[in-house]
Order: sequence, then C-alpha cells, then structure tokens
Amino acid sequence: MFRTTTRAAAAAGLLLTLGLTTACSTGQESLKGDAGPTAPVNGRISLTYLQKQGDQEYFVGEAAGAKAKAAELGIDLKVVNLGNDANKTVSEVQSAVAQKTNGIIIVVPDPAVGPSVVQAARDAKVALLTSDDQICATGPDPAACSKDDLVARIGFSGRQMGTEVGKRAAEEFKKAGWNPAETRIVSAWKQDVTVCGDRVKAAKEAFAAGSGAQVQNIDVATDNTPTGAQDKIAATVTANAGVKHWVVWGCNDENVQGGVTAMENAGIGADNVIGVGLGAYLACKDWSGSKPSGMKAALFINGKDVGALAVQTMYDKLKNGKDFPKEAFAPTTMVDPTTWKSAGISCS
Repeated sequence: MFRTTTRAAAAAGLLLTLGLTTACSTGQESLKGDAGPTAPVNGRISLTYLQKQGDQEYFVGEAAGAKAKAAELGIDLKVVNLGNDANKTVSEVQSAVAQKTNGIIIVVPDPAVGPSVVQAARDAKVALLTSDDQICATGPDPAACSKDDLVARIGFSGRQMGTEVGKRAAEEFKKAGWNPAETRIVSAWKQDVTVCGDRVKAAKEAFAAGSGAQVQNIDVATDNTPTGAQDKIAATVTANAGVKHWVVWGCNDENVQGGVTAMENAGIGADNVIGVGLGAYLACKDWSGSKPSGMKAALFINGKDVGALAVQTMYDKLKNGKDFPKEAFAPTTMVDPTTWKSAGISCS
C-alpha cells in the first residue's frame, strides 16, 4: 500500500512539473497508449533513446544495437542514460522535444512517469515507443492499465521468459533430488515493475508444473541490483537458517547473482543452490572461472536485438507510416556453463 501510494503521489508531482493535465471530466480527449498522431518524416530522422540504468551491461548492449541499426538506416540517434532518476526522465523528455526529435524510445526508471511522458510526446506530436518496461498513458501502474492505454513496447515476453526460467529450475531441482520440505525458493524482483512481476509469476507456475513438488516460496523485494538483492536475500537466509537447499530466480541476472553471492557468503555450498538467471550477462562471469557456482543456468536475452528492433520499429512508423505493434519480442536462449560460449555471449 505504501509503495503504491508513493508512486501515485510521485506521478502527480511529475505531471505538475511538466505543467500538464490529463482529461477527466473536462471533455478533452483522454490519453491513449499511442501518444496521439505523428507526422511522417520526409528527410533524415532524428531519434532519442532514453534508458534507465544505462551503465548496466544489458542496456549497454541495447544502446549498441540501437546505434548500429540507426547507422544502417541513416538515423541521427542520441542515447541518454537516465540512471534511476524519475525526475531526470521528465527533463530529458522535455529536452528531446525541445531539440525537435522525431521519436522517443524510452526505458523508464519508474513507471509512475508514464502519463507525463505520454502527454509530453502527444503535445509535441512526437512518436513514442517503450522498450523493455511498460508504461501506462493514464496512470502510474501498468498492471492496472487497460490494454488500449499501454504504450507500444519492444522487448521480451515476461511470461515466456519466466516460464523458461521456471522450467529449467524444475529440471535442476529434480536432478538434484532435494527434499521439498528442506528447500526454499527465493523470488527476487523490484515489485513495482510490471514486467518483473510477469516473469516471476510465470516462473512459479512453470516450476510447480515441472517439478511436481510443493516447495515454499519466499518473495523478496529488491531494487533489481546485485548489491540490493544480496542484502535482502542475505537477511532472508539468516531468517531461515534451517533450510538446506535454495532455488533462486528473479527479474534479472542481478537478482540471482545477488542471491547466489548471499548464500555463498552464508556458507551454503554451490551444490545446495540452484540459481537460474535472466540475462546471462552476469551468469557468464560466474562460469568463466574454475570455482563452482550456484548459478546453474540463465536465460540469454540479448539487449542488442531489442535496441535494433526498437529503432527499426520507430523507423517503419516515421518513414513508412507502419503502425506500432502493441508488443514485439526478441528471441531468447537458455544457456549454462557448458553452452554459453557457443551461444555467442560476449562476457566482459
């Protein structure tokens, strides 16, 4: 309740910051997820890609893919790292509009900025597309949003990814032969990010179906960073000192690596941990050395594919008038210590 109330208040404040209002009973046209009509571009296209956590490896790859596709298509592209700053999101949207960008692709640090971002793009008749995370045109919570009010998104299917993670975790659990009563599952994610919730929910369902066992789950709220997850999961491990075996999944590699590290620090051996990452960009680092790791597998998601697809989708809209798909997904691949190199993962 506190988190929801805080996010709603933040959204209201951001709307005031922009000096914008949404239509309620005034008779004005209400916001929709398409952010309104945009004019076709006859000359060279200018795009702005605004990313949360732009120094995270996945988003570095996403920016690289976007830049490569922009160069191929002859697009002027500006990439901006928003970090985790919701207020910077608003100011950078304003800046992009002032610089006469033709289109904005955005990964928001906080979905509460959705209405502000949509209104700004709509007023300026700038095409708006999200990548990775959803935003809603009419409220701070995409999970409570009607489908018509969700902004078009390029990324991965949260449900499909979570299903793959849960299936692999179930396979590893059955192979280990653990007693369900001596095992706990940690589901770790930033709980106000809709796509994270989709992933975790699907993982739980797929694990239950694939393992045929009832294993107690512990939900852990994190900030989706390795250190944040490590701290929260360390406390969870301490509070469950009698547990022998742990399964860990979450929204991304950061959560799982944080959990695996927390358990290692608590003296829990790699043989008693099944971590299934989502991203593989951190999991591969665990597999690069000779030390056993609780990270048993990870779903490889290639940020370069998403960045390239987002730019291509925006180009098709601005140059050819092709409508945005509601959602478009890039492919994924499950990898482990024996297959990650052959899958073409660059681990830096």
